[in-house]
Amino acid sequence: MSEAKSPTPTPGDTYKGWLFKWTNYIKGYQRRWFVLSNGLLSYYRTQAEMGHTCRGTINLATANIAVEDSCNFVISNGGAQTYHLKASSEVERQRWITALELAKAKAVQMQAESDDSGDDFPAVSPNSGQGGDCRNTEIQSTLRTLNSKVEDLATCNDLIVKHGSALQRSLSELEGLRVAVDMGEKVKQVTERATLFRITSNAMINACRDFLSVAQSHSKRWQKALQTEREQRIRLEETLEQLAKQHNHLERAFRGATVLPPSFSNPALGNKGAVSGKADASDEDDDNEFFDAMEEPAEFITVPADPKYHRRSGSNISGISSETGTDDQSVNFDELSLASNPESPQPLELEPVRQRRTRIPDKPNYYLNLWSIMKNCIGKELSKIPMPVNFNEPLSMLQRLSEDLEYYELLDKAAKCHSSLEQMCYVAAFTVSSYSTTVHRTGKPFNPLLGETFELDRHRECGYRSLCEQVSHHPPAAAHHAFSEKGWTLRQEITLASKFRGKYLSIMPLGSIQCIFEKSNNHYSWKKVTTTVHNIIVGKLWIDQSGEIDVVNHKTGDRCHLKFAPYSYFSRDVPRKVTGVVTDKDGKAHYVLSGTWDEKMEFSKIMQSSKGENGTEGKQRTVYQTLKAKEMWRKNPLPEGAENMYYFSSLALTLNEPEEGVAPTDSRRRPDQRLMEEGHWDEANAEKQRLEEKQRSARREREKEAVKAASSPEEGAHPDTYQALWFEKIDDPVSGETLHIYKGGYWEAKEQGNWDLCPDIF
Repeated sequence: MSEAKSPTPTPGDTYKGWLFKWTNYIKGYQRRWFVLSNGLLSYYRTQAEMGHTCRGTINLATANIAVEDSCNFVISNGGAQTYHLKASSEVERQRWITALELAKAKAVQMQAESDDSGDDFPAVSPNSGQGGDCRNTEIQSTLRTLNSKVEDLATCNDLIVKHGSALQRSLSELEGLRVAVDMGEKVKQVTERATLFRITSNAMINACRDFLSVAQSHSKRWQKALQTEREQRIRLEETLEQLAKQHNHLERAFRGATVLPPSFSNPALGNKGAVSGKADASDEDDDNEFFDAMEEPAEFITVPADPKYHRRSGSNISGISSETGTDDQSVNFDELSLASNPESPQPLELEPVRQRRTRIPDKPNYYLNLWSIMKNCIGKELSKIPMPVNFNEPLSMLQRLSEDLEYYELLDKAAKCHSSLEQMCYVAAFTVSSYSTTVHRTGKPFNPLLGETFELDRHRECGYRSLCEQVSHHPPAAAHHAFSEKGWTLRQEITLASKFRGKYLSIMPLGSIQCIFEKSNNHYSWKKVTTTVHNIIVGKLWIDQSGEIDVVNHKTGDRCHLKFAPYSYFSRDVPRKVTGVVTDKDGKAHYVLSGTWDEKMEFSKIMQSSKGENGTEGKQRTVYQTLKAKEMWRKNPLPEGAENMYYFSSLALTLNEPEEGVAPTDSRRRPDQRLMEEGHWDEANAEKQRLEEKQRSARREREKEAVKAASSPEEGAHPDTYQALWFEKIDDPVSGETLHIYKGGYWEAKEQGNWDLCPDIF
């Protein structure tokens, strides 16, 4: 119950006591400890929380107080905050109403006095453009007045020094006189100089008084404006943080929820049906009603095919009539053809294969509040936000691109396929496999410096070589080229567009990826989906991939449409689900792909298709009769202790391993990245700032040279833009896209050890 208080407390007192506060329909009224002090009504769960955790505060100066019945009353400040409160008795309610009314009257009076004493200038609305111009004009005028007064003070100071020195000399001469005749003239001279000194001193005092008056008259206004801005910013930060906490709490609540009570689905709940009307946003433990986004219905349904197809699936099934949906090429759907192409025996190695490292130093346990940095970066490009290495992982974006080759075996198998549709399945699985390394990787890779490169030479172990180069800085763009002795070439140019949205971070890769197979001359291209990092402010970070990918074979017209389903709390499907359909140039479906981007992908041969029942939105869905699904790809397990090593895969652990003979621009030679990997994060932050400043200086020099070249009258002079060293920008005649293509020379330069063309970027 409430503390014992007089029925009519004085407005200067602090009034405390227990009241029941409405939270929601799950918990109803909850007992809370309320404190009324200095025109503010605050509440806590217990009295012990008063020293550290306030659950909510409402300013009575702008609040409305209304009595509902004998024990209930409502306090609202216009919609942003509303407290529905209940006292233990009518007498206790009246004590609180009296105290609140007195505190409100005093708060209104104090606010009016503060407004009157602030300044004599009319209030200007900060929201209007005209008000902003008036405020700027007023500030400029005040600054000019203050500068004028400072100049007056300086002039008076010079005069005081001058006349004071003259007065001092006259006094010294007066002391040295001995003849009475000269005494009168000297006394007169001293009197005149003393008068000048007094006048100058009075002018100095008056100028100081004017300066002080102007400064005081405006300081209160400026202090008040500054305090208002500071309070608004604090309120915004607290609101964002509180919303993030509520969002995180709702996630935990709904992950553990089973079936909601029937009353939640009943639209006729009366006045209390709107939870927001009585539930306060600042009560951290209160449950609010939450609605997830509607789950998209599946575009197609797969069912087992007729047994007659299974009996014939062990042999060549190209003889089945076209109405069953087979492809016109010979396709063996047995284990040897699609699921487990065995590699041909490899010749004996003359030299032992290099043993790669399997561990890196454990990640230090340095705490840094992400919100303290990101709250000023809402809406900005991620690449333009200065971030400490505490949020990075010791790999660059070029090395992350190279990680796409972790499951290169899928392209090796695709190169052996005789059917373009069969090959498309493996290429599609390869596109999905590139996301498997991101499921736990919440660290941000280092932004590569302009001209930075990364080579991944796995020719002896895996049969491929890979090269990446940062070809642009703003916008940041990286070009990648990989070729394999198994008959495939992979190239891509990726530009990242990213936005911080407060609670989550969206990363939208722009650009395309292309894969060319030498034997068939099939040319594939596709783009990447959007990556979203959730729980930026509070809670455990987690990553989701969502969107759609169209893998296109530009030679045959075959297409695979992949759909990455976004995570949904109420979805009955497995998380991180990926589905796809492989069609030929006529739009006829041949294969169905299914799985998850963090575990495995399977494919099924379509034997027959038909139109099925209408979906939830009236759209007719296709029913595919398929053979038994076979696995194409499964994620490799993470190495032991990966949780302490940034969740790196076995390949990622080797990417930053020092190697001899690499280019001086290689990411392995980047000092800040190396220091971070070794656990020296403070030194890494300092080195990162040095490298970024060096890059900015180099960019300014290039801009100066470009201006000189543009203004040069010499024939052929033109602005000098940055040119990539190992890549050149061309228009691809097959895909019709413009991208950077490897122009050669890197591996020859490495064999010769000649890196004279490489810039000094580290």
